[in-house]
Amino acid sequence: MAAPSSSDSDSGRAESNEANSKWLDAHYDPMANIHTFSSCLALADLHGDGEYKLVVGDLGPGGRNPHLKVLKGPAVLTESPLPALPAAAATFLMEQHEPRTPALALASGPSVYVYKNLRPYFKFTLPQLPANPVEQDLWDQAKEDRIDPLTLKEMLEGIREKAEIPLSVQSLRFLQLELSEMEAFVNQNKSKTIKRQTVITTMTTLKKNLADEDAISCLVLGTENKGLLIIDPEAFTVLAEMDIPSVPVFLEASGQFDVEFQLAAACRNGNVYILKRDSKHPKYSIELSAQPVGLVRIHKILVVGSTQDSLHGFTHKGKKLWTVQMPAAILTMNLLEQQSRGLQAVMVALANAEVRIYRDKALLNVIRTPDTVTSLCFGRYGREDNTLIMTTQGGGLIIKILKRTAVFVEGTGEVGPPPAQAMKLNVPRKTRLYVDQTLREREAGTGMHQTFQTDLYLLRVRAARAYVQALESSLSPMSATAREPLKLHAVVQGLGPTFKLTLHLQNTSTARPVLGLLVCFLYDEALYALPRAFFKVPLLVPGLSYPLETVVQSLSSKGTSDIIRVLVLREGQSAPLLSAHISMPVSEGLAAA
Repeated sequence: MAAPSSSDSDSGRAESNEANSKWLDAHYDPMANIHTFSSCLALADLHGDGEYKLVVGDLGPGGRNPHLKVLKGPAVLTESPLPALPAAAATFLMEQHEPRTPALALASGPSVYVYKNLRPYFKFTLPQLPANPVEQDLWDQAKEDRIDPLTLKEMLEGIREKAEIPLSVQSLRFLQLELSEMEAFVNQNKSKTIKRQTVITTMTTLKKNLADEDAISCLVLGTENKGLLIIDPEAFTVLAEMDIPSVPVFLEASGQFDVEFQLAAACRNGNVYILKRDSKHPKYSIELSAQPVGLVRIHKILVVGSTQDSLHGFTHKGKKLWTVQMPAAILTMNLLEQQSRGLQAVMVALANAEVRIYRDKALLNVIRTPDTVTSLCFGRYGREDNTLIMTTQGGGLIIKILKRTAVFVEGTGEVGPPPAQAMKLNVPRKTRLYVDQTLREREAGTGMHQTFQTDLYLLRVRAARAYVQALESSLSPMSATAREPLKLHAVVQGLGPTFKLTLHLQNTSTARPVLGLLVCFLYDEALYALPRAFFKVPLLVPGLSYPLETVVQSLSSKGTSDIIRVLVLREGQSAPLLSAHISMPVSEGLAAA
């Protein structure tokens, strides 16, 4: 019987993997030419026919050709160019009239483009910011030819470095020009009014007065000038404006604007700020140890991904609940909500071409993809309720459908931290003795600290004196001087009454040999006898350990032992170079006799 071919075995392995997987591979097109982020993906029934489409704010290859694309199934339904790179896309209901089809909002540059039935409906532009008065005065002087372009450049550079209000785009472009181009630029733009316009960095939606799924929603915008704006969906006016200490890059909203709501903004300074209704400034702040790369709200928990390859869970008041370390860098995150089973989890795309699904800190599933995933979106697509849409770094499109029989069970992926880590310790109650000691430390804290410092200084002085004494009397088995780099080690062998004493003497110098050394033994002659108590040491070559052996005879019949002191001397000197104290063992032979 012939052996199966490699292609047959590979196909069989793929079929078994697909059978064990919770996902069906619906579509994969590596040449779809879609380059976007998770914030620029949205799923919605744009025509009210029950067929959900995919809205993509496409940056284009290299960010040079932005387009708005609407996909139906695997094919592109419509495509229209955008004036600037998209920052976010969202679908929302803006009116109660029938048919209740959602509108599409696309944030790009300083504007939000609103589409209904895939046709342009409204363009909301951020209000202009007040210009720097000093900058305005300089351009007025240039208009009247009272200052030359070189002086104008010097003054604008001084404003850019020191002023709190940033320069306008016109001034920034002027500062980038060469000297030969400045005069023509001034003549062309000196009569124009100075305008300072901010741009949108992130966008999300917030229910207006009802929590229903088909209720009217407001738009929440994060801007480059460290602000948050809530936009009315009908009149497109600013309902509320809030200030935060840094530029927001990720937004999450919960609640209703007319009742009570909460906004969470992850910013470029590495902090997450939490704002509530009727507060112009953040109520809580979460300080991260690294820059955030994603923000997802699951029930009342904020899940934040950071550039330290870790996932953190926080309460709505900023208290850290848990941390999960990832095997690779986090590229993007999004929410997975399976309404039929009441499941909410977070999807995390990693740089090792994996997509991991977590509920809190428990790993539910791991999806391996053919390319690195840069954007994620989960929801109803077409007529399938649970569809996962992913775009890859190379511009590919991956569509997977969750099996109707699939059930996410904790622990099916890699094992996380043990459950005991989340258990609270049973801290004992405070006793009367503990309270009395605490009061005593509060009252006499200064005196206790001074006593401790005094004892610590005395201990250091005694240790230093003992060390100096050891150096002066050569009590150390290693030489403290660079002129005599020696090291001594002694080993005693035997049960008694005769012992073998081996001295290992080493020259630790790198190149210089040592000559003219003597070894002397000091001992109690009533207890021990040595045939060689004094002998010369041969030439010591650097780096080698020389064993010097002698025999020690125990003379005591009472089983007592003593210390034998070994001295290493140089000829003509009375002070030893090294010394070692050898604690001799009890002679077991005499003790047994």
